[in-house]
Amino acid sequence: MSGPDAPGAAHPDGSAAPGGHGEPVGPGGRRPRRTAAALALLAALALAACSAPGGSGEAEDGPDVLRVLAGSEVKDMEPLLRRSGVKVRVSYAGTLDGAEQVASGGADGAYDAVWFSSNRYLSLVDGAAARLSTETKIMASPVVLGLKTAKARELGWTGGGVTWERIATAAREGRFTFGMTSPASSNSGFSALVGVAAALSDADGALTAEQISAVTPKLKEFFSAQRLTSGSSGWLADAYAKEGGVDGIVNYESVLLGLDGLTLVYPSDGVVTADYPLTLLAAAEPGKKELYDRLASWLRTPGVQREIMTVTHRRPIVPEVRPGPEFGSAPLLELPFPNRRSAADGLITAYLDEVRVPARALFVLDTSGSMSGERIDALRRALVTLTGADTSASGVFSRFRSRENVVMIPFNDGAGPPRTFLLPERDPQPVLAEIRSYAEGLRASGGTAIYDGLKSAYVQAPSGGLDHYTSIVLMTDGENTDGASYEDFEEFYRTLPEALRRVRTFVVLFGESDVEEMTKVATLTRGAVFDARTGSLAAAFKEIRGYQ
Repeated sequence: MSGPDAPGAAHPDGSAAPGGHGEPVGPGGRRPRRTAAALALLAALALAACSAPGGSGEAEDGPDVLRVLAGSEVKDMEPLLRRSGVKVRVSYAGTLDGAEQVASGGADGAYDAVWFSSNRYLSLVDGAAARLSTETKIMASPVVLGLKTAKARELGWTGGGVTWERIATAAREGRFTFGMTSPASSNSGFSALVGVAAALSDADGALTAEQISAVTPKLKEFFSAQRLTSGSSGWLADAYAKEGGVDGIVNYESVLLGLDGLTLVYPSDGVVTADYPLTLLAAAEPGKKELYDRLASWLRTPGVQREIMTVTHRRPIVPEVRPGPEFGSAPLLELPFPNRRSAADGLITAYLDEVRVPARALFVLDTSGSMSGERIDALRRALVTLTGADTSASGVFSRFRSRENVVMIPFNDGAGPPRTFLLPERDPQPVLAEIRSYAEGLRASGGTAIYDGLKSAYVQAPSGGLDHYTSIVLMTDGENTDGASYEDFEEFYRTLPEALRRVRTFVVLFGESDVEEMTKVATLTRGAVFDARTGSLAAAFKEIRGYQ
């Protein structure tokens, strides 16, 4: 949820980890548009940061450094942090992993504060509240629907008064399509799911397990219109800006205001708002509390609040600063949030297992001779992790889900025979056991025919049908030595029908992967690159699950 943003052990090439250490590079390497004024101010802040004595987001450790565990969504605040006069070292993680780290005491001593887009989920984790101290809200951004203006006019949604029920009806009728981040990987997706569920259930208080069960059929109708998913808000916005492909996206207001041609729809029955609380850890030393107080106070000064509003499109949190006209004048009703972790987790589980369009995930796996030893062991562990072996919250939500269609395609000298696993709607455990057995039986030998394996995946992709969200994961530890070349694959890919060219390939770098060529694969197929060369392959695989 920053959440629960995806775990952050893997680093996409050219940037940091999606949902963990930053946003992955999106289709074509683009980032969401910022207004000219915002870009100019951001550049000025960054320039000032180069010579400012206050340190930076990359500050070394020490008694005069505030160590912050944060969600990737606040990465755009780093230029401001450098001007604060406080040395800040920011490490990025997903809120699910971050919440468990805080609750277990793992953050004590390693960090002095946490900064996620919301503390709501964190507050539900047993043991977490006692490890938190002062909380200071810094800015705000509701999660709303952004639609292409022509589509908003067609639906009659430009004048306000639109409810989630009305939006759900139009979704059920196929009158529009949208993209949204995974509620198990990103706070914007989770907030949207909570908001829609609360509104459609007519809940007058915190959502209960019974209400979630009752509203699930309506949620399934609403999410039948979802055609694009992602593990992070920034990547989702980038994919939309570059490709379109859907009529709109559900995301933070701040992200939507940075995109062209959208009309923002603020449901009149309420939203869920991120308030970005900078939170001191109870175990922080007294000197670090002083640093925290200085930073929090500075971020809430009127001048800085105006800069936050201009640069990031987030709403100011202090009453002295009036929100700009881009936020409109209509008051926002805040929808109730679950007050038990079991309800929050139950809502995510219902989304993954019953509500969303199920995934068809094809894994193209390097089993060449260079994978012998620890590397093939790491691959086995990574796949077993996705069968439920990881019992952490992020591990539970990233495992293969009910209704999912999983295809394994090993390659060495050539592409091996595909193996398909169909997870049933009820009791997927027997099939998960089959996947574990398959993974544990992988052996390494032979050469490296990367593109033969990848071409095989695209040949297999159509059998998933239109009722699945199809994606490909390509994992390799080296350069292509056998079979088709990159040029051969590119020619093959460009001859595919449009529907197949919409299937993205997410590349996992491992060992001595050819970074340049693998980045070209991800760019060609509108996917992303995840770098597990110095981190955990299992963490990279878990992270990609938010994009499937």
